[in-house]
This record gives sequence, structure tokens and C-alpha cells, in this order.
Amino acid sequence: MSQEVKVIEKHDVVIRFSGDSGDGMQLAGNIFSTVSATVGNDISTFPDYPADIRAPQGSLTGVSGFQVHIGADKVYTPGDKCDVLVAMNAAALKTQYKFAKSTACIIIDTDAFQKGDLEKAEFKTGNPIEEMGIQQDVIAAPISQMVKDCLAGTGMDNKAMLKCRNMFAVGLVCWLFNRDLKIAEDFIRDKFAKKPDVAEANIRVIHAGYDYGHNTHASVAHTYKVESKVAVPGRYMDITGNKATAYGFIAAAEKAGLKLFLGSYPITPATDVLHELSKHKSLGVTTVQCEDEISGCATSVGAAFAGALAVTSTSGPGVCLKSEAMNLAVIMELPLVVLDVQRGGPSTGLPTKSEQTDLLQALFGRNGESPMPVIAAASPTDCFDAAYMASKIALEHMTPVVLLTDAFVANGSSSWKLPKLAEYPAINPPYVTPEMKGNYTPYKRNSETGVRYWAIPGQEGYTHILGGLEKDANTGAISTDPENHNFMCRLRAEKVEKIPVPDVKVQGYVDDADLLIVGFGGTYGHLYSAMDEMNKAGKKVAFAHFTYLNPLPKNTAAVLKKYKKVVVAEQNFGQFAGYLRMKVDNFVPYQFNEVKGQPFIVAELVEAFNKIIED
Repeated sequence: MSQEVKVIEKHDVVIRFSGDSGDGMQLAGNIFSTVSATVGNDISTFPDYPADIRAPQGSLTGVSGFQVHIGADKVYTPGDKCDVLVAMNAAALKTQYKFAKSTACIIIDTDAFQKGDLEKAEFKTGNPIEEMGIQQDVIAAPISQMVKDCLAGTGMDNKAMLKCRNMFAVGLVCWLFNRDLKIAEDFIRDKFAKKPDVAEANIRVIHAGYDYGHNTHASVAHTYKVESKVAVPGRYMDITGNKATAYGFIAAAEKAGLKLFLGSYPITPATDVLHELSKHKSLGVTTVQCEDEISGCATSVGAAFAGALAVTSTSGPGVCLKSEAMNLAVIMELPLVVLDVQRGGPSTGLPTKSEQTDLLQALFGRNGESPMPVIAAASPTDCFDAAYMASKIALEHMTPVVLLTDAFVANGSSSWKLPKLAEYPAINPPYVTPEMKGNYTPYKRNSETGVRYWAIPGQEGYTHILGGLEKDANTGAISTDPENHNFMCRLRAEKVEKIPVPDVKVQGYVDDADLLIVGFGGTYGHLYSAMDEMNKAGKKVAFAHFTYLNPLPKNTAAVLKKYKKVVVAEQNFGQFAGYLRMKVDNFVPYQFNEVKGQPFIVAELVEAFNKIIED
């Protein structure tokens, strides 16, 4: 009988799965994060995969990673470095070791560290552990061979069996963290519902990985447990930002009593929104995969004219192409939501990596005076609320709205408490009234909000024409009158400026901070964690994070001018800082800027912010 291994309770841990693009590391990470979320842990994940459809096997450029941070309490980031690194081949160890803590446990498949594998990974000796100077505990197991032994007699060929080896790693990690495999089994059976033989093979392998750890103790002196201390009742699920965004659009359409239309063209990392919405025809959702980005936006403009909640989804390169149709929605004053899941640029840039470099394009990247509300989601779960509120603003204020997410929050996931739609604010489009019948013109407006009234085509007595040429404010007829054009441009701008948005909230040392950290969008978790770490170290730091970017909250200037020092941190070269300087008189902030395609590292933020305080 094997000796019992000591169980150590930890507040939080970070696990990173890594291997070839075809090794199923994203699936492995998703399974373990789902298991953790289901037992009540808070989670934050970071899928980090290459742009190659299938890089050469064993190559350094083809390594795919998935990092998950699980905690007993709230966690805000996927973690700077990992407590456990799973490296399924030599290239994964070579490229991912930099993410491991000095105290990390490293798991490797020795079958993927043969002479040819080491040469592809550019190792110079036959001992990569010694060559890299690795001092941490290493669990070195012949995983590939054990998987083949486990599946012997199933009739599966060698290639099919090796596709299951990621499940061995999941099973081993589940043992290391004392996880119940029942949840993983349910996930696998649901994932491979149409291939039950594949599901059962994967389940057999995941048990083999668990049993290997249990029976051999896998060269470790102890295992870990992360007990959940968050006891908020409700139904939870592990959700990605893209899925939460899709659900937010569905919820808004349901609340408004409208059909939801998505016109889109596939583009990384936004395509999952199209995939998800296409599954929900029963909820009145229509999706059209168009021939290009331009037609994706144009069909959505048509759907908005026809009376639907219209959405078009894309990433930065697609926004460039959609700009003309977006401007058509501006001058026609139609409700349209443009989802921009930002990625690394310029051009094709880094298709699978994350940046915040589309901000100025969202704010100003169109011809003419074309004001457009802009909202930025702060986390994977916040994507639901951001999509809902973007839809509400579009429908109630008859304007296109840009919703910014990014690859980090779109592909990342968190534990999400399912909301109650009844608790969300009503959505009331400004429909024409019976009194307007027979004398309606398309730019008849509400005198307080400046919002034009919406007549759905086909309503008797409300015949009208909209188009891209400037129209007379009173009659709706084409007009080239300079005074009218000046008037209409101002009306469209004032309408956006009048949109009510919540005040920006300040966290931390609200009243007497020596430094205010400012950010927007998907950097929330990292910036909050930096503030929290600094405050625990005795520094006085506050944090203001912006979700509503145009119009800015009314208290923006008061907040920014309250503190002695302000640093704006963003994943670009200062777009938000420049925008704030334009909007707030005599505001000159410090800046922290990176465009690495990777999330911020909290330790680097803390170091930089401490220098600003000490300066």
C-alpha cells in the first residue's frame, strides 16, 4: 500500500498547460478550469496560442499554452508565473519555462524528449533539464507510452491514441490538486457527445493520469487543495468573453422585444461570437456569414433599418473595412453595434495576441464628423454587461456604438454567476407615436435627448427615405445647404454627448492617494492587482478604470485632477492618455505603455508605479 501524501491548502495556484498546437492544450486547460469553477473556485484563464494553423510538430514557433489561475477568493488575472508547468514536448519546455516560478512543479512527457525532439527544440545536449539549469521538482513520465498501454485493445490506431495524451496530463494535475474526476467526465461526454467511443477513451486516459499520480506519488512530497471561500448562492458557469458577449446581445434583444441580427465575416479572435450566435435560432437570432467585412457591416445596417437589433463583429483590420458602412449608420442615425475584438497590429500583425491599439480608430477612424459611443469590456464576464449596455445605448439613442473587447478577455474565461434578466434595465427604443402618423419626417427628434424617432419600414403613414447624403433637418430631403449641414453635424454630436453614462469609480485610497492608476478595457484585473499589492506594501494608491470612453463619465476631470500623480497604463503607445489630455484641460499624466501582444505582468506594473511615486 502506498504511503499517504501530505495535502497542503493554498489560497491560489497557477497552472500552465503547454505543448504542440495539436496536443489539445486549450481543451486540457478548459477542462481543468471548468472543474475548478464548478467546485466554487474563482478562475481567470489565458489561452496563449500561435497564429499558425498547424506549425511543424515539435517546433519552437508552434507551442500552444493555456494558463489558469484558480483561487479560494476572487482572482483578477491569470497570474504572472505558474506553480505547475505541464510541458508535453521539448519545445514547450524550452519556450514556456520562463513562465514557471522558482518553486514550480514541472511535468514533462519523456517520450517527447527524444533525440529528434531535442534537436527541433534547439537543445545542444541530451539533458535539457541540466542544460536549462532547472532546479524545480520535475515529474518526468513516459506519458505517450502509458496512454498507448491504457488504450491497448480499443481498436484505436497509434495517432488516435496519442491525441488522448492531453487527458493524461489533466488527470495527473487533477490528482495533484485533489480534484473530483466526475466533473471532468461530464465535460468530456458533453464535448464528444457525437463520438461516444472517443469520449470513453479520453475518460479512461484521464483516470490513468490520476491513478499514476496516486499510485506513484509522481515524485512529489505533497499535493494541494484550494478550497472555495466565496459563498454567493446562484448558478455558475465557466464562460469566455466571446460567449458572454454573444449572450449579452441575446439578452438585450430579448429585453427590447426585437430580433437579433449578426452580419459578420470570420476573423480571429472574433469568430467565436458568430459561432455562438449561430446556435440560437430558437431565440430569434439570425446570423449571416458574409463574403467580406464590408458586406457584413452593410447587411447589419440594412437589418437596423428594418427594425432589428443589428450587430456586426470583427477585429481591427475589419473595422478599417467597415468604416464606410459604419459612417452610413452615423448619418442615417440607425442602431448598430460594432464589436471589435482587438488583436495585435498593424495589418495582420499578431492575429492571436492582444492589444488595445484600436481605440483611436474606434473614436475617430471615419471620414467627416462622425461621433460614435465607445464602450470597452473590462473582463470576460463583464463582456455580457458591456454587450447589453452597448445594445441599450444603440437602440435608445439611435446611433451606432463600438464595443471594444480584446483577445485576452475574449478568449480568456472566468467563473460567471448567471444573471437575472429581470434585474437589468429596460430597453425602450424611441418609436414613432400615433400622433406623428401622416406628418412624420425621419429626423424629427426628441427635444430633450436629441434622438430621432424610429419608424419601422412598412408602417402606414410613416413613409420615409434614409441615405448617405446629408438631409434637411426638417423635411428629410437631400440638402447641400451649408447651414443645415453644420446644424445636422452638431445635432449628431450633441446627441452622443448627452448619452448618460455612470460615473467612473475610484478604488483603493480614494481620498489621499499618492498615485492614481488609470486604465480602460481588458487591463482591469492586472491594474487592480497592482494597486492591491502596492497598498498591502504600505503605499497609498488609487485606481480608476474606464468602461465608457465616449462619452466619458461626467466626473472624469474631477477624478483625474484630484491626485498629485496620475499614470495611464495601456497596451498601446498612449492613445487613451492622449484622448484624456484632449478632453481634460491641463492634464499631463505619466504613462505606462506596452505592445507585446501579451497581458501586463503585475510585478512589472508594481515596479514601474513605485518608481513614479518615488520620483
